[in-house]
Amino acid sequence: MYQKQRTIRAEISMSGVGLHTGNNCMMTFKPAEPDTGIRFVRADLPGKPSVIADIDHVVDISRGTTLQDGKAVVHTVEHILAAFAGLQLDNMIVELDNNEPPIGDGSAKPYVDKLLEAGIEKQEADKVYLEIDTPMAYHESERGVDLVVTPSDDLRITFMIDYKNPALGTQYTTIVDLEKEFIDEFAGARTFCFLSEVEALKEAGLIKGGGLNNAVVIYDSDLGQVEVDRIRKALNLKEEAFVGETGIINDIPLRFYNEPVRHKALDLLGDLFLIGVPFKGHVLAARSGHKANVALARKMRDLYQKKKIAGKYSKNKTGPLFDIRAIQKIMPHRYPFLLIDRIIDLVPGETVTAIKNVTINEPFFQGHFPGHPIMPGVLVLEAMAQAGGVLMLNAIAEPEKHVVYFMGIDNARFRKPVMPGDQLHFELKMNSFRRNICKMSGKAFVDYDKVAEADFMAMVIERE
Repeated sequence: MYQKQRTIRAEISMSGVGLHTGNNCMMTFKPAEPDTGIRFVRADLPGKPSVIADIDHVVDISRGTTLQDGKAVVHTVEHILAAFAGLQLDNMIVELDNNEPPIGDGSAKPYVDKLLEAGIEKQEADKVYLEIDTPMAYHESERGVDLVVTPSDDLRITFMIDYKNPALGTQYTTIVDLEKEFIDEFAGARTFCFLSEVEALKEAGLIKGGGLNNAVVIYDSDLGQVEVDRIRKALNLKEEAFVGETGIINDIPLRFYNEPVRHKALDLLGDLFLIGVPFKGHVLAARSGHKANVALARKMRDLYQKKKIAGKYSKNKTGPLFDIRAIQKIMPHRYPFLLIDRIIDLVPGETVTAIKNVTINEPFFQGHFPGHPIMPGVLVLEAMAQAGGVLMLNAIAEPEKHVVYFMGIDNARFRKPVMPGDQLHFELKMNSFRRNICKMSGKAFVDYDKVAEADFMAMVIERE
């Protein structure tokens, strides 16, 4: 895999109709500076609003991947993102004069050809990779969907589908080396659908730009040509359509013997590009689609954000997410009022898990109470609040320049006393964060017993 960031040498354009909207669109690929990422620009709207291509801007995955940031909405971007992922491009401005890029032939090849024509340029900045250290998974039991990512020195994909259809059956493919395989073996794999899906998609207001020139349609009816003619008439299709002997409408030849599963791998490659950084890991997928792909991309994005934050404050790669030295870089508290020892998990903007080891050496035990030491409940809440402060500060830019002021505590309950030798385990969830004011709910446990809980409101201000 390449070690330096990449873009293209020159601008290049292409035009065509969007798959679902049917809108004509002129799309221009433009080089971008290092660390820009991929940004779609709606040149047809006032002010040319844009949307960054990452998981935080995905708003719809019903039949493709739609991105939105304010008024900038772009539909069906997964094939373009697959082209960027396959060519290992990092920085690009994609300018459009409508809301959906041209679908081309239903594969990533038209985009790949244009990008190669423009030329690939290596940039001076280093790539940043998400490296998978331990296996992670996404599972949907009701649909039999499984996605597993395991450690690997490079990006690899293994994909399996097993549709109950003679034209498809069970298919399998694997990507081992993007540089050697993507352009010739995967970029040209076209999207596909079943005949029974076509009418429903049309009634849902989709595939307005779809046709037999940009999708492989699989026959899945028992009614023969009668059903094909009925759907063709219902959709007002001008082109001829017949059942064919291969199980594919019009006997359109496949580009690869297992083209459908190769396209599924292509979709997965594009959806995982939404992580925002390239990754090193082996993805094993069974029966996956956009919904599951995007769900996995969210988990991988969370992992990347966690690693990014941990790398900023701690050099410890095998211990807790934040040890006490890392916590001291984030929090202004010091002895005797720094009441958390470790952060063992943090999902930025969502949750934090922290630990406080309670020992007899705590100064408050001298007076609370002599001969019967109990940690004051207000300090249990303070420790919980400090864990929440770590969560809040890592939800903003430049946390080291800010401090958290707590404004209110509601619904505080104390269930059991906390004594020397106990290990407090805090779990906090961020419920909202607007205009620097945050609401969180927290719980404290010793072993598996809940000892306290409360709701907090706090604000972030700049340090003086």
